[in-house]
Amino acid sequence: MNAPASTSRRSFLGRSLGATAGLMFGFHIPFAEAQQAPAADAPEINAWVVVKPDDTIVVRIARSEMGQGTLTGLAQLVVEELDGDWSKVTTEYPSPGRQLARNRVWGSFSTGGSRGVRESHDYVRKGGAAARMMLVQAAAAQWGVPAAECTVAKSVITHTPSGRTLTFGKVADAAGKLQAPAAADIKLKDPKDWKLAGKRLARLDTVDKTTGKQIYGMDLKLPGMLNAAIKDCPVFGGKVKSFDAAAIANKPGVKKVVQVGDSAVAVVADTWWRARTALDALPIEWDKGPNAGMNSKDTAAWIKAGLDADDAAVGNKNGDARSALASAHRKIEAVYSYPHQNHATMEVMNATAVWTPDRCEVWTPTQNGEAALAATSEAAGLPQAKCDVTKLHLGGGFGRRGATHDWVTQVVKIAKEMPGIPVKLIWTREEDMQHGRYHPITQCKLTAGLDAKGEVTALHMRIAGQSILAALFPQNVKDGKDPAVFQGLNPPGPEASIGYTFPNLLIDHAMRNPAVPPGFWRGVNLNQNAIYLECFLDEIAHATKQDPLALRRKLMKDSPKHLAVLNAVAEKAGWGKPLKKGVYRGIAQTMGFGSYVAAVAEVSVNKEGKLKIHRIVAATDPGYAVNPQQIEAQVEGSFVYGLSAALYGEITVKDGAAEQTNFDTYQVMKMDEMPKVETHIVSSGGFWGGVGEPTIAVAAPAVLNAIFAATGKRIRDLPLKNHSLKKA
Repeated sequence: MNAPASTSRRSFLGRSLGATAGLMFGFHIPFAEAQQAPAADAPEINAWVVVKPDDTIVVRIARSEMGQGTLTGLAQLVVEELDGDWSKVTTEYPSPGRQLARNRVWGSFSTGGSRGVRESHDYVRKGGAAARMMLVQAAAAQWGVPAAECTVAKSVITHTPSGRTLTFGKVADAAGKLQAPAAADIKLKDPKDWKLAGKRLARLDTVDKTTGKQIYGMDLKLPGMLNAAIKDCPVFGGKVKSFDAAAIANKPGVKKVVQVGDSAVAVVADTWWRARTALDALPIEWDKGPNAGMNSKDTAAWIKAGLDADDAAVGNKNGDARSALASAHRKIEAVYSYPHQNHATMEVMNATAVWTPDRCEVWTPTQNGEAALAATSEAAGLPQAKCDVTKLHLGGGFGRRGATHDWVTQVVKIAKEMPGIPVKLIWTREEDMQHGRYHPITQCKLTAGLDAKGEVTALHMRIAGQSILAALFPQNVKDGKDPAVFQGLNPPGPEASIGYTFPNLLIDHAMRNPAVPPGFWRGVNLNQNAIYLECFLDEIAHATKQDPLALRRKLMKDSPKHLAVLNAVAEKAGWGKPLKKGVYRGIAQTMGFGSYVAAVAEVSVNKEGKLKIHRIVAATDPGYAVNPQQIEAQVEGSFVYGLSAALYGEITVKDGAAEQTNFDTYQVMKMDEMPKVETHIVSSGGFWGGVGEPTIAVAAPAVLNAIFAATGKRIRDLPLKNHSLKKA
């Protein structure tokens, strides 16, 4: 293990994991030897398609699989254009090192913002189509016939006049040596002609996950591997003052105690449990720094002051909302708030690294392989060309494993202290909970102006609070404006536009950034913005004695796609029809990540104030639906996540540290709390929307509006666990 050559590491991986080819795809180390010509038994047709002699099709997927089905959806698109046999399809991840060596041939490696399919569909489909053309050309050359006389179906190429056939595997080697067709010559299928895409195909990763064959980062074992546990200063921005390594030097299995950066200490041992046990016994003194006195109450007061401050950046505006409000016949006002929340992925942060003076290799679940490679390179003190990252399936991502790779930096720094030896770092749940990149905290003051007939003449939404981009990508903040803050509230457009038309509108943001580090959290800012707007519209409807659906329809005269989804969910849910006694409905809609979504929730609240969510009906228009089954699964999963956040999700800060440390204090929904979910896909075509995140945003406001209908109580700050729903 002290030898720096990647060949030796590759050989021991092959010996230890080569029993099943499926595993080897996950653990293939694509370094110098893999960047040469493809192996003879697996000819590469192009960057996206490899065909083996037995007709197995390997589709290379640059995006990450974390339970959302992107791997299967992208493979469907490639194989659709390839006209391949779906029963012979498998997948593999190219590494960011190969991406770098091949001039970023696979496009974006980032998986977030529900962009996995919608921002790569074009070039992956062209990859499949180009491979098909090359396979046909190779077969035609072998027969000595024009390629135009050949057809393809399920990996079989047929020369129509003679009836001769060849399978992909028979001509793959010759096809891989041909020049790729010119981009102008690659024609994609009309979606109406799809045979695989658009169909309810089983996911490619389901069997391995249900049988336990799927290897996650925490499962990875390498010969000679050591294990590390880490403890970072619990106070945000704090540092290590001192620690006594000698106090645990004789603990069983302990190999080394390492300070990691300014703020953390790690113990390396032969097993992770021994490392963690020794770490718990290690005397550490912290320099808690300037944030030691920070608490949630003071932060909330500071943010609240921003609701009336002058320093606000405008995100959306038409007319003159301030003047219209000043002259309004009647005004309605409300203040809502949304807390910090943790991603709480079931798989905690982890990575394995091997460092030598000449090379650094990392194995980790990541939403962005290229960002993980950059973090590896920086921590290793080596150029990216001398580093690589093997991406593994993620046991949950939700944004936590995307923009920030702090755990990768940590494992590389630890591995540098143990040259040539694989070291696996696993965070404890407590470490994961207290050192997240949290959903940003915000408040929103909404003021509506009404005329004498009760019609809305003006709306002002003032958001105050945290900016994700200011923390992670400050170069994208211009003149104090973080454009991501306004998700779902933007002017008409293809990404996250407001669905309502107001004669006078002003939506602005007063940035207030506490020391708690923010990050992209599934649904990002669309979550709270949908609550703010959709619940406030409900307030307007009830204050003016209008049906909440009717009010929304009235305000959607210029948003036909929003309206179509709203009407669809209302119809499917039976809006306006009688419900079982004691059950009440709430409705909400929004547009985000390129898709239009709406939901109707049905709830009851008993005499003791116990909430029961009986059913949520959802409608979504993602444009093209690549796999309806996956869309339904993602809607259901997003509701689990969104309702967990609404019911329980809250990270509070005391003395500069997160108070919640595990699932006993950061609760998630249990199975008996989950409502029945009905998903209706209203695909209008013509565009590519996201799936994994949009519907999460309508779960909470639909439920909150239903709770008001049931109890008369308007909940304006989450989570619900902090409120009594018992009727007075």
